Amino acid sequence: MLTSIKTNQFEGNKSKELGMMYFRVAIILFGAQLLFGLVAAFQFIFPGFLFEVLDFSVARTVHINALVVWMLYAMIGSVYFLMPDETGVETVGIGIGKLAFWVLTAAVTVVVLVYILIQVGPGKESSIWLINEGREYLEAPRWADIGIVVVVLTFYWNVFATFMKAKVKTGIMQVLIADLMALAGLYLAGMFFTDNISMDQYWWWWVIHLWVEATWEVFVGALAAYALIKLIGAKREIVEMWLWIEVLMLFGSGILGLGHHYFWIGTPEYWWEIGALFSALEPVPLVAMFVHVLYDWGKEQGVAHAKGETGSVVTNSPAMSWVVLNAFGNFLGAGIWGFFHTLPQVNIYTHGTQFTAAHGHLSFFGAYATILIGMMYIGIQYAYGIKIMKATFKSKMGIFLIAFGVMGMTIALTIAGYEQVLIERAELGAGWSAFFTAQEMPWYVQAQLWRAIMGVVTFVGFIYLVWDMLTIGKQAKLEQEGA
Repeated sequence: MLTSIKTNQFEGNKSKELGMMYFRVAIILFGAQLLFGLVAAFQFIFPGFLFEVLDFSVARTVHINALVVWMLYAMIGSVYFLMPDETGVETVGIGIGKLAFWVLTAAVTVVVLVYILIQVGPGKESSIWLINEGREYLEAPRWADIGIVVVVLTFYWNVFATFMKAKVKTGIMQVLIADLMALAGLYLAGMFFTDNISMDQYWWWWVIHLWVEATWEVFVGALAAYALIKLIGAKREIVEMWLWIEVLMLFGSGILGLGHHYFWIGTPEYWWEIGALFSALEPVPLVAMFVHVLYDWGKEQGVAHAKGETGSVVTNSPAMSWVVLNAFGNFLGAGIWGFFHTLPQVNIYTHGTQFTAAHGHLSFFGAYATILIGMMYIGIQYAYGIKIMKATFKSKMGIFLIAFGVMGMTIALTIAGYEQVLIERAELGAGWSAFFTAQEMPWYVQAQLWRAIMGVVTFVGFIYLVWDMLTIGKQAKLEQEGA
């Protein structure tokens, strides 16, 4: 069984450099996501904060869309970075890849400026094309929508053409090829308009939820498999076995798991049970991959130590920390917090409350942000030519404060959701007056205050993270040269 792909030391450099370009923009957009999230969090507590300057609806729009776009940048960057290692050849269309990068960056800049400066428009078709399409999480104007499709198709052509030229067809690349086709194709479901709101929401959820519960989860599995091979020399046959199991479970359970939303748009009640059951299965293969790999690695370390040998070492401690956090963050956020409120007997009360926000914050962080930040650290190691990159105080503070802050926000939002369930839904019947009454209760107000405080903690952790990323490479390079 293949354990590694050997490449010339000069092969793949241009592709990896292109990946680093995407990483740089991703980390800037990550910061923007956190900053606008803080603004929205304070507006929950002080509704007049920045009123008619940067309204809550706009701050929330930028917060959520920055999340999606920075992850898209980091995903594209990760594929460009790993592709030479997995194929043994340079990416075919570096030039067109760079052009697509600049087109996407220019489009994102214009869209964000429109969100902030223009914000809203008249209820005409021109607003859909030039300002905002009005679909939650897919709020880019229509011209930007089309541009994103063109950029992603260009990216997919690059990946596919390079794969076809590859010296060896690894399981990781085979999964990525299939997954990226589904990822690009699903986006198209959210680009057409229907007069029926239920039908429109149905297709909108196929984009939103199957991006997350199928294509993105499989993508994360492929990155995790690559990272474990890179960082601790994991056996390729083990990670690829679990990767294929994940493909089978996620493309099945992800589609069926979508059913826990169907009842609310007029479909039969049996979708409740189907959706709740299969939604809970999604994180299982990824966690199993990590447990299996780390168990095997630990056994090999024990054997090596028994023989008086050193054993293999972790080549990049910060990246490994984020990758391990990914496995268990995914299990907590997507698994546990998702399962909290997908059971039909519970979801009838929790649907649309802060329970959903709690699940969203922890699952996006645990399942996606963690692995993408880990890939960025692997990129830094490559950029400086470092053999062993050890964790610094700043990298430890970054991961601790961000993880602690996100977990704190999740718990605070869970408490707020619990209060909504008790007061707004169970006692007062879920009307408009109940909605506003619940938001004035002490539990809700205190929970939103703690959410804002934990948001500040998260942002401080982000500052440590960026500080570390800007300095760790130089520091490790000096230590390596001085050794």
